[in-house]
Amino acid sequence: EIAVRIIRACRELGLQTVAVHSDCDRAALHVRLADQAVAIGPAPAVESYLRIDAIVETARETGADLVHPGYGFLAENAAFARACVDAGLTFVGPSPDAIARMGSKTEARHVAVAAGVPVVPGGATFSADASDETIVEAAATVGYPLLIKAVAGGGGKGMRAVERADDLVAAARRAVSEAQSA
Repeated sequence: EIAVRIIRACRELGLQTVAVHSDCDRAALHVRLADQAVAIGPAPAVESYLRIDAIVETARETGADLVHPGYGFLAENAAFARACVDAGLTFVGPSPDAIARMGSKTEARHVAVAAGVPVVPGGATFSADASDETIVEAAATVGYPLLIKAVAGGGGKGMRAVERADDLVAAARRAVSEAQSA
């Protein structure tokens, strides 16, 4: 759906479009609507839609000037934005630095506080290798119930509600593990 909307907007602006697709999506609507379509790999996303090299190479080979990341997959990936910029392409989205800064919950919080943006009080941050004691001390300053959010999580991954202190350390470790797996 997002690709279809982007293609329609480009059409209204008089811009030609190139859609990338996995082998199994060759008949998808965005592929049919685009001025040109290029297969970039087999069905598993890691072998197609998550291949930065294949997408950048497709943009180069087709003479594209702009790369719109769509939604999901690589849309919030600083390395993808950087690869586009390094290849002389215009990445339609935030700068690689902004993506990297906002991709880290810890860094995003620091940026927001420095900019005077209101943040939820009590937000404590610590690294994935923080000691149990550090986690317990941070939680004590916030109080219960509380929400644990892994720094690298996204889309709801790596979040845990914690009702009692006895569940805290295990919930924190599960949140980090889930975020790393995602």
